[in-house]
Amino acid sequence: MIAVIIGCEVGFWVFLGLGLLARYALRMRRAGAALLLAVPLLDLVLLAATVIDVRGGAVATWQHGLAAAYLGFSVMFGHRTMRWADAWVSHRFAGGPTPAKPPAGGMARARYEWIVWLRILAAYAITCALLLAMIWLVGDPPRTEALTQFMLGVAKVPLIALLWPISYTLWPKKA
Repeated sequence: MIAVIIGCEVGFWVFLGLGLLARYALRMRRAGAALLLAVPLLDLVLLAATVIDVRGGAVATWQHGLAAAYLGFSVMFGHRTMRWADAWVSHRFAGGPTPAKPPAGGMARARYEWIVWLRILAAYAITCALLLAMIWLVGDPPRTEALTQFMLGVAKVPLIALLWPISYTLWPKKA
């Protein structure tokens, strides 16, 4: 299972890189768009592999939980990451405009950090929904105990990430 997760993560960056290369260096806009559209297909491959593995009788492990977290992150941050990379490559190699940066400080930066945190929270919610769906699909609590434990363990991520928006709200940097 870990090999599928790693393969999907590597595939994300490979398809993203090839898509941007085709789009800007080779000036093949359609091929670049097709490669960039293939990136979300990796999420479907990962989801299918996870469900097949667990439904096929495998005892759920932290790797199955990691696959759900990867999907949650990908849904909430994948498009944004692709847009950022596209803007950066466009600026760097095709004379495009300078990519937008987060606000430097003030309440605008605090708002930005709260929005990022809400995305993290949504990614966690998607992860939990996927894990709960797997637990329900398997229907055997001893085989899915690792998924429950993973869900509880990964709850630390939004809690720790909450420090950034709180700190920018209470002690805003000067803009």
